[in-house]
Amino acid sequence: MIPGVRLVILGRQGAGKGTQCTRLARHYIVPHISTGDILRAAFKEGTDFGRKAQEYMSRGDLLPDDIIIGVVGERLVKDDTRTRGYILDGFPRTVGQAEALAELTKEAPIDLAIDLDVPEDIVLLRISNRRVCVDCGTNYSVQAPPRYDWICDVCGGDVVHREDDTPGAVRKRLDLYKTETEPLIAHFERLRMLVVVDGIGSADDVTQRIVHAIESRSRGGVVG
Repeated sequence: MIPGVRLVILGRQGAGKGTQCTRLARHYIVPHISTGDILRAAFKEGTDFGRKAQEYMSRGDLLPDDIIIGVVGERLVKDDTRTRGYILDGFPRTVGQAEALAELTKEAPIDLAIDLDVPEDIVLLRISNRRVCVDCGTNYSVQAPPRYDWICDVCGGDVVHREDDTPGAVRKRLDLYKTETEPLIAHFERLRMLVVVDGIGSADDVTQRIVHAIESRSRGGVVG
């Protein structure tokens, strides 16, 4: 069995994080932990933090850091993450959250933070062309649609253009990324935990670059 990893995946919206996280999780045989997925699981399981998060979201309020950190902490103590590792997607988003993650994982710290680098103009084009299954979240594009009449190949759900994938809405998210997440990249760089990977090219090419970067650091005794 391939050794597990403990990774944080960073990058602008539309950089292909979800696709690469899924591929890396399969390659390293570890869970892909996205913020949305663990929130939904916490709601369903009725955990303490899941119930608190539900209260905020039912009022339409943003979740405070302590709730997000609590939900992530609940997930990271499960058997699969403790024994194999994980790939974190969507957390941490800020330096404060990264510091909390370091505290949560001090007995088995994360190995690397991968910054999937795709320029803003390409991200804007990708997101404008993106189409998403409303049921399972599988991504398609105008250039690569599902096989049959915008019906998801995976689950049969409707594939749509999300309302928040308009250029104006995307620009707002990119601006938020600059203010909140770019300092996080500098934080991991200061800790010598950051690897920047070119996110341009086919999904296969990008995956190979990421795996090569991880294995290069592993040979230096960083990962594992």
